[in-house]
Amino acid sequence: MNYSFRKDNDWLLIITTFLLAGFGLVMVYSSSYVWAMDHVDNPYYFIQRQLLWFGLAVFVFLFVMHIPYRFYKKLSPLIIVLSLLSLVLVLIPGIGVEINNAQRWIDVGPLNVQPSEFVKIGIIIYLAQVYSQKQAYIDQFIRGVMPPLVVVGFVFGLIMLQPDLGTATSIMMVTLLLVYFSGAKWRHLIGLGLVGASLFTAFALSAPYRVERLTSYRDPFADPWDSGMQLIQSYIAIAHGGLTGTGLGQSVQKLLYLPEPHTDFILAIVAEELGIFGILFVLGCHALILFRGVLIGTRCKSPFGTLLAFGVVFQIAIQVIFNVGAVSGLLPITGIPLPLVSNGGSSLLITLVSIAILANISRNTIRQRRLEEMKEEKRSVS
Repeated sequence: MNYSFRKDNDWLLIITTFLLAGFGLVMVYSSSYVWAMDHVDNPYYFIQRQLLWFGLAVFVFLFVMHIPYRFYKKLSPLIIVLSLLSLVLVLIPGIGVEINNAQRWIDVGPLNVQPSEFVKIGIIIYLAQVYSQKQAYIDQFIRGVMPPLVVVGFVFGLIMLQPDLGTATSIMMVTLLLVYFSGAKWRHLIGLGLVGASLFTAFALSAPYRVERLTSYRDPFADPWDSGMQLIQSYIAIAHGGLTGTGLGQSVQKLLYLPEPHTDFILAIVAEELGIFGILFVLGCHALILFRGVLIGTRCKSPFGTLLAFGVVFQIAIQVIFNVGAVSGLLPITGIPLPLVSNGGSSLLITLVSIAILANISRNTIRQRRLEEMKEEKRSVS
């Protein structure tokens, strides 16, 4: 029994995940200790909090990995209600915590919890459950496609009130991809894409600072001391690192040149200290996790399991693309963290929970396939 359990686990997925998460802890400390010493007079402030989250995340990962993924179908209504409730609570003064002009967090003891991170997996479970049950009439927009999108619209609106355009956009993109893989018609997808693009444009243009963020990446040197500063410092870090890097802990840009180097621009510090090889390691681990996720979703025979796996893969992939694009200046800065690497406990916890769900789908698929093979062998013998 024990042997069977070990054999059924997707060890490549699990080992790669924790290898990258462990690397992330090293880089959070390396990139944050100067910033922490200057701002809170404790060089270990961020790594201590990240280690607390990591310990919790490992425990939850092991627990979630043992929960049959089909169980989430029953919990889907409760999950989406709690998701909406958490997004409302974070906006209430005295409950929600404001940091850098954004009210996205709730204090829970020594930790800051970001509800929108939990909503990411909540909305994936909800959409996978609903669309897996609508396969017979998914080609009908009013009956099949639209009802869950009303809920997604509420989620989008509540997240924009925080405000958090990056997270809201990533949820919108994952939704569109899940609608596509559910089997919706192309004309429905094009219509939804146009509506989504219009919403994004309207919200992006509704505040000057958002317009500045979305346009400054094209020419950061036009305003090098304000909107362009973070990207310019990222360029300097990447150029300084070169092929092999300056060595672990030897970054110059983290010495208060690059603002908050331990968060969404941590990849710039990886590039400076470990060079191109460091970047290739990070992106290689992400690519392997995503590749395994696609395989798991493709091999799963349950529509719910397939959509759930694809949703997790899309969410992680979009975050990686947005983050790498921002650090390299190919995309606007959205404030989206690099999964498993950036400082941020809620993001780390939810990413590990998401991958734990992937691992459970994989194990159940392997077991089901083995049982079918055993039945086939018995039939051939008899």
